[in-house]
Amino acid sequence: MHVNKVSYVFTINHVAQMLGEDEETLEAIAETMTPEDGCLFVVGSAEHAIRAFTKFGIESLRDLLLDTRK
Repeated sequence: MHVNKVSYVFTINHVAQMLGEDEETLEAIAETMTPEDGCLFVVGSAEHAIRAFTKFGIESLRDLLLDTRK
């Protein structure tokens, strides 16, 4: 049996605050990310989905952000 090792995720608005970045900029960068990159969607009430990241996902997003600024 496969056991998922992710116990929590960070919403994109929280990650934007953590990184001191604009949420819209991070959304645009995260468009190419997959669950394997640590990027997930959390579905809430009324089928509203929020992009969220694992710790690995935050690292991946930070790397992509740095690559876009080169």
